[in-house]
Amino acid sequence: MNWYEKLNQYFPVDEMKSRDHMETLLADKGNVYIKDESPKHVLMYVEFDNFIFVDYLFVSKEARGEGLGRKLLNQLKEKNKVILLEVEPINYDDTDSEKRLRFYSREEFKHATRIGYSRRSLATGENTILEILYWSPSDQDEYAIYEAMKWTYENIHTYKDEHFYGDSYDLSHEVLVFNEESKKNMLKSY
Repeated sequence: MNWYEKLNQYFPVDEMKSRDHMETLLADKGNVYIKDESPKHVLMYVEFDNFIFVDYLFVSKEARGEGLGRKLLNQLKEKNKVILLEVEPINYDDTDSEKRLRFYSREEFKHATRIGYSRRSLATGENTILEILYWSPSDQDEYAIYEAMKWTYENIHTYKDEHFYGDSYDLSHEVLVFNEESKKNMLKSY
């Protein structure tokens, strides 16, 4: 099974980029959009001067419990940059969602409680609420996390969207909101 099939089987359709989109990002933005893979994992991430965005992290079921996810994140942490990623809120019907949150909590990620994020899937037309988690070597403030996420959305998620999907994603200010008030920290119980 190739890298895209692994991701496509694991991640929900409303969170997946098309294969063409991802391959074009690798070709056109290969200096910042990076694929790291082995038979046991696929890690797709974006690396800029001041932050890293983890687009997809997949560890095969056979490799879970071997510390591979921790090893991959530690390799990114060694770059000494803020690391951001998107997760779906806990879904009690999906046991993996709770395991993911527990894993990121153990890895010292924080929940960006002031960022609202609701993205319309061009594949399904449905709005998907996602949460932003981040790890920071320098205790970065949430507004900087918001700005990095907005940049990622505008330059990676929506890159050539009309070409790949026949439609455009919503504008970043309609998808991402920086709130004055914090919402409940979904990692607090971990």
